[in-house]
Amino acid sequence: MTETRWLSETERAAWVRFTAVLELLPSALDVQLTTDEGLTHFDYFTLAMLSEAPGRVLRTSALAARANATLPRLSKVVTRLENAGLVERAPCPEDRRATNVTLTDAGWKKVVAAAPGHVGAVRHLVIDALTAEQVEQLGAISAALLGRLDPDGRMLASEA
Repeated sequence: MTETRWLSETERAAWVRFTAVLELLPSALDVQLTTDEGLTHFDYFTLAMLSEAPGRVLRTSALAARANATLPRLSKVVTRLENAGLVERAPCPEDRRATNVTLTDAGWKKVVAAAPGHVGAVRHLVIDALTAEQVEQLGAISAALLGRLDPDGRMLASEA
C-alpha cells in the first residue's frame, strides 16, 4: 500500500477555492438563464451546440460529445426541450439505429434570444475577472484537467 500524498497548504488552498468555483459557477449561470429565458445552463448549451451544427442537426452521440454529457443526461434534457418545442428527434436516415436531434425554428429563436445574456454572465463571472494571460492559463489548465477526465477525447472540449 502506498503512502498518502497529502496536499500542501498551497495545494489545499487552491483545491478549496477551485471546488468553490465548481459549486458556485453552475448555479450562477443557471440563475441568469433561468431568470432571463427559462433555461438551465445545460439546456442552453445543448441548444447552442445544435445551433452551430450544419443544418442544426446532430446525432445524439455527437450532441452528447459536443455538450460534454453522457447519453442518459442528454436524453432527459432533449426530452424536456422536445416537449417545449425547441428540438425534434427523428431516426437518422443514414443509420436507422441512431437518432438525430434537430433545432426547431423556436429553438433557434430561443438560443438567439438567450445568447447575449449568457455571454454577459460569462464575461462578468469569469472572463472579466481575469487578465488576458490568466484567460490563456485557464485554457491550458482546463486542457490539462480534461486530459485526465476525458483521456479518450470523447468530449468536443477535449479537442480544443
